[in-house]
Amino acid sequence: MKRRVWIKANQWIACALTIAVLMAGCSQPGGGGGASAPGAADTESASGGTAAPGTGGTAVGFIFVGTKDDHGYNQAAYIGSEAVEKAYPDLKVLRAENVPETAEAERVMEQMIRDGAKIIFPTSYGHLDPALNVAKRHPDVAFFHQGGLKTAENLGTYFGTIWEPIYLAGVAAGKMSKTGKLGYVVSVPIPQVLLNVNAFQLGARSVNPNATTSVVFTGSWCDPGQQANAANSLIDAGVDVITQHQDCTKTIIETAERRGVMSVGYHTDASELAPNGWLTGSSWNWSDLFVDMVKVAVNGEFKGSKYDGKYRGMLKDDIVQLANFGANVPDDVKALVEEKKAALIDGTLHPFAGPVKDQTGNVRIAEGELPTLNELEATDYLVEGVIGNIPK
Repeated sequence: MKRRVWIKANQWIACALTIAVLMAGCSQPGGGGGASAPGAADTESASGGTAAPGTGGTAVGFIFVGTKDDHGYNQAAYIGSEAVEKAYPDLKVLRAENVPETAEAERVMEQMIRDGAKIIFPTSYGHLDPALNVAKRHPDVAFFHQGGLKTAENLGTYFGTIWEPIYLAGVAAGKMSKTGKLGYVVSVPIPQVLLNVNAFQLGARSVNPNATTSVVFTGSWCDPGQQANAANSLIDAGVDVITQHQDCTKTIIETAERRGVMSVGYHTDASELAPNGWLTGSSWNWSDLFVDMVKVAVNGEFKGSKYDGKYRGMLKDDIVQLANFGANVPDDVKALVEEKKAALIDGTLHPFAGPVKDQTGNVRIAEGELPTLNELEATDYLVEGVIGNIPK
């Protein structure tokens, strides 16, 4: 910080003992201290160090890789941003949609910081590296990244064990399928995607030992054309229940409904898109979490909090939820799923309790073993009963 100091002539002798005394003792003689550089007060604490990440801002920034009305990933996060807006009327909520997972994300975050944001939510998996780069340049800004596996001094990640309700949806699908052939349209082969496919298949197999799940990778988080092609190819192959790991979910659900097969949703409750074929789904409840994250940051408590690292909310925390059942799901299926849901919450059921085998029959989780969350988030295989190869 540069200060312009005006000093009376008769003060020079007293102040000339050392440069340090000059700067400390004569900075404001006669009330003549100068103004700080723009933004400097926001990045320095009273003791002269860097301010706690997230404090002193006038805005909160959210960046989305898609649109707020995608019936999926981005819509769920957008709803969370609205909760922040309601809870903190004095903070301006800055939003940017369709932000690619490239250096453009850095540019958008930098602009949000210039516009007063000291808290930023980069909500897509591929926004992590750009966020880490920006975080290094702005230690006074708190970053909450959605789904990432890497952290920094002022960047934490958050996500949820969405595989829990996905497992439950697999139970429903396994009970409702007449062919035992289930389909999964997925994006890219990152660990979270593979983990979710495995959870769905294990849920289906728990009630139908012959159930299979055919998987198609689109290579994109949201490409309606590829989604429709993938869904139709699965249905043509005899699949009668279809689900997905995509950001935008509307196309696949509507395709399934039009073709007369059942669907399982992801990210949000999209049951209105499939009044006949909707079974259930898994969804996010970000609202309370986002509000609490902002509270922690603005209070200067980010460092050392549960969000300073990798935070993972669970079904028991109500961060991840099982969506509403469809109108055509019978009561006995609902009761079975709810029974397993209660067992997940109280810890008596773990979908990945060993033994768990992969597609080739190799044991990946030994009998009696319970994998840790970190181990699950490093999943690099598909379980027995999944049909389809992981792209290289």
